[in-house]
Amino acid sequence: MTLPRFQSKAHGDATAAPKLHVVTFGCQMNKYDSLSVEGRFRRQGWQTTEAIDEADLVLFNTCSVREHAEERVFSWVGELRRAKERRPDLVVGVMGCMAERLGDEIYGRSPVVDLVVGTRSFQHLPALVDEVREKRSATPLRPARVTRLGFDEEPDASRAGEAYAGGRHAYLTVMRGCDLNCTFCIVPKVRGRVLSRGIDALVDEARWMIDSGAQVLTLLGQTVNSWGEDLPVPEGDAPRGRGRQGRPALADLIYKLQELNGLERLRLITLHPSYVTPALAQALRDCDKCDRFLPLPAQSGSDDVLRRMKRGYTTDLYRRRVEILREHCPDIELGSDWIVGFPGESDEDFAATERFLAEQRFLVNYVFQYSPRPSTAAEALPDDVPDATKRERNNRLLDLGETVALARLREYLGRELPVFVEDPHEKHAGVLRARTHTGVSVSLKGDASLAGTTQRVKIEDCTAFSLAGTLASEVVARPK
Repeated sequence: MTLPRFQSKAHGDATAAPKLHVVTFGCQMNKYDSLSVEGRFRRQGWQTTEAIDEADLVLFNTCSVREHAEERVFSWVGELRRAKERRPDLVVGVMGCMAERLGDEIYGRSPVVDLVVGTRSFQHLPALVDEVREKRSATPLRPARVTRLGFDEEPDASRAGEAYAGGRHAYLTVMRGCDLNCTFCIVPKVRGRVLSRGIDALVDEARWMIDSGAQVLTLLGQTVNSWGEDLPVPEGDAPRGRGRQGRPALADLIYKLQELNGLERLRLITLHPSYVTPALAQALRDCDKCDRFLPLPAQSGSDDVLRRMKRGYTTDLYRRRVEILREHCPDIELGSDWIVGFPGESDEDFAATERFLAEQRFLVNYVFQYSPRPSTAAEALPDDVPDATKRERNNRLLDLGETVALARLREYLGRELPVFVEDPHEKHAGVLRARTHTGVSVSLKGDASLAGTTQRVKIEDCTAFSLAGTLASEVVARPK
């Protein structure tokens, strides 16, 4: 990513609304949070701007999953030093996972930062910015810094009075945090333990998004299929949920969202094998709006490595969970994350991972080389796999993943499939980007007016990453 060139802001009408620019790093949850923060500032009379040099407030929404993600943030923040010298009234904030992990340490490394806000305090940002400005006015010769961290309160996710700005594809965070203790993962330390949002609030927010133009809704959670595990069992005559002891479960939410008029596609990110249930598989079967592509990370094909990772399953249990899904949805496609070079990973461990990838025929594979993260249990383990070996295993697994995916996608050739047309291709005029019900990307030629409609396409070509085809039958007009 190219770093921006900062220029001095042109000073105009002193009564003009202040402007906010948000730079988002990391996952889709961060994108959702950034949009929510922007909406909260708009409700306070702010404007958002795409030009960072026009902003009165610059917020960096950060990621801590890997060290490289944090280094990128510090590079961007460092570019604001000269802008801050020219415009001492500029407020710079760091929010999200990196803020929660490092806290006040950020000020020592990046003196231009005025504000550090953790992952469950976003709703306070407008008031915290006001606090920075008040401190600045009271003590102009001293840094005006404000920090708010911790998991003591439930985030206020209300969007009341906010104009939806998410476009055709909307993200909806249904839960925060994670109750698992994978030894390589920092998420519980920076996002806290699981906090599921209530089903009524989620349905209301989804309806608000759809009424404002969203057609595709992606439900987000660190382990999204554990949604509801922390919610109470309904009392009295209220319907019992499909989860443990009658608690609400993701299947209940899927059935509710299926009923929303205007919703075309429902997607899920990210699932955990331990929470795959027959009720979830049945909901995927019954609800035709829900894509039959699931990101279900295996991380390794070696039971010894999985045990050291504390993933909570063996490869045999993973297979049995997938069998539940395929029993109800034979056409389901799966994606996986993999970590290579985890402490103690032998050649045989890695070979087991290769066999497992090929056996399960994962359509999408994201491969990461292990690197220790602070405050994780794996940090205490010897990082004993040489970097050269990590790189070699990374490349081998990527190559295998492409081979498996290409063989899988060749099975689509010659078939006629319904696809949801998502948008025109940003680089190729006259080309549309679409997606099958099983989550496969499809390119086809067609008019941009078809975006937002479902069309039948004959699949004629493929790569390891996508399909290509032509409109196969009468074009379906976009709904008025």
